Amino acid sequence: MTTERAYPMDHDAPEQVVPQSLNDYLEVMTKAVFQSGLSWKVVTGKWPGFQAGFKGFDVTAVATMDEADIDALAVNPAIVRNRRKIAATVHNAQRLIELDDEYDGIKNYLRAHGDFYAVLKDVRKQFKYMGDTGTYYWLYVLGEDVPEYGEFCKRGK
Repeated sequence: MTTERAYPMDHDAPEQVVPQSLNDYLEVMTKAVFQSGLSWKVVTGKWPGFQAGFKGFDVTAVATMDEADIDALAVNPAIVRNRRKIAATVHNAQRLIELDDEYDGIKNYLRAHGDFYAVLKDVRKQFKYMGDTGTYYWLYVLGEDVPEYGEFCKRGK
């Protein structure tokens, strides 16, 4: 199954991107993390604040953020002020760098698992606040192979 047909025709599929660097992986992942439990409108409306607060999603800059940086973002009204999700974004940046190094590329990491459901299971283990739907979204937006959305939903995620 190709990613172009992953979402049903009557469903507004998110726009896909061709990732150019780990920064793109982090940005899409962060959107999935913060959207969980919230309206897309809230997260999208505050996205410029997220981009500024997370230093343009420069994965190295985010990975080296310290407690003071996290505390500052946790009170920044330009983003969703969920300290645990902010800290998770720092952790996720660190894991992206580590996995990128370990697998000689994040694409190699994603493709080392055999199928979508194996990738889903490992992403949930490696990254914080990445549930089934968030991982599906992340992989879909990044152009990775995912099952049809209906099949994904029927399987019980």
